[in-house]
Amino acid sequence: MIKSKSKFVEYAEAIIIAILIAFFIRTFIVQAFKIPSGSMKPTLLIGDHILVNKFIYGVKIPFIRKNLISISEPKRGDVIVFIYPEDRSKDFIKRVIGVGGDTIEIRNKKIFLNGLPFQDTHGVYVDDFIIPGTIQPRDNFGPMTVPKGAVFTMGDNRDQSYDSRFWGVVDLKDVLGKAFIMYWSWNREDHNVRWSRLGRLVR
Repeated sequence: MIKSKSKFVEYAEAIIIAILIAFFIRTFIVQAFKIPSGSMKPTLLIGDHILVNKFIYGVKIPFIRKNLISISEPKRGDVIVFIYPEDRSKDFIKRVIGVGGDTIEIRNKKIFLNGLPFQDTHGVYVDDFIIPGTIQPRDNFGPMTVPKGAVFTMGDNRDQSYDSRFWGVVDLKDVLGKAFIMYWSWNREDHNVRWSRLGRLVR
């Protein structure tokens, strides 16, 4: 005669399996993030909730960030989530402007990639004032060559983004994934849902 499991054991096993599956999915496949700042406006707004594809750039061993399987690397134009280099307890989201080997220069807010004007279809500028490069690198930067194994990132809200212009490049091992869809958006100022943004792809 086979002894049946108690309801408690069955529920406990189901909960443990569900936790393990959720941990696996969050670690290796997809993870949810909330946008806390306006550095990526108008692409992403404060209160947008997004899903990030963690599998697209390869499978990494948790904590040590070593690649187990390499699938692809971030490309120019990708919106990526990564570990903030100056405070590894925080995650940042920015757009990739340059990859390893690219030379980046900014002259009076205009971006040059490998000596040629960059087709900046996502950048938005809200401040007409030009800050000299001798004061800070927001509007005048470089030239600098992005090291192999790294990317240069900027927020789409170019005048109000703290990004690679200020703190340098992002190591590929610190890239968590690529943003791909918004699943929720809450306007905290008006206290309502931005229904039109739900299900929108991040481009």
